[in-house]
Amino acid sequence: MRRLLGRRTARRDDGAFVIEGPLLLGEAVAAGVPIEVVFVEAGASVPDSGGAPVHEVAPGVIARVASTVTPQPVLAVAAGCDVALDAVAGAVSFAVVLAGLADPGNVGTILRSAEAAGADAVVLTEGSVDVFNPKVVRASAGALFRVPVVVDVPVASVADLGLPVLGAVAAGGVPYDQAPLDRPCALALGSEAHGLPANLALDGVVSIPHAGRAESLNVAMAATVLCFEVARRRRHRSATP
Repeated sequence: MRRLLGRRTARRDDGAFVIEGPLLLGEAVAAGVPIEVVFVEAGASVPDSGGAPVHEVAPGVIARVASTVTPQPVLAVAAGCDVALDAVAGAVSFAVVLAGLADPGNVGTILRSAEAAGADAVVLTEGSVDVFNPKVVRASAGALFRVPVVVDVPVASVADLGLPVLGAVAAGGVPYDQAPLDRPCALALGSEAHGLPANLALDGVVSIPHAGRAESLNVAMAATVLCFEVARRRRHRSATP
């Protein structure tokens, strides 16, 4: 359990990750994520494990293993729930591409916003943070279990989605309320430090105009604004006779 929480290589080699807390475990079970085993601290309520074996552990054991200062009394090991690029290529009309994002909190928040806005898939390119990092899992608030997520995609393979790729840039792009977000597209966001990869083929760029002296918005906040603009355009298009 400690290896899975702390090492990306362990999660990759085992094809498994850790879910912390009964609420997230419930979200995973409801979404059909395969649960391998559940550990519950003595005295805590036993959650629905989706049929996986449940083991009670002595007080203090979970606190020594968990990745948070105030740990939840439930830890579960789940099978990795990412999907292959082939599973979504040519079959989606709105994807969010995260190109080299390294901050787990931002990635988890973007997963949550993308799922809430109705994105069909989230794609992480090579060099991005591990989507099964415990901070990403917590910040996604269950969205990781509900939206198809593709990981470790070479930048050049983003084109295989079969969608026009619109890159989000801090300035100089088409204002987001004028960009063609009502059409099928892949919305690409790069890291705050380095921006979008130079070898990512773009069909256009989009910006969020803003006042003040800040150079740009936080990438998760920018993704949220753009995702919900896509959702708004989709609703408007479906409501138009």
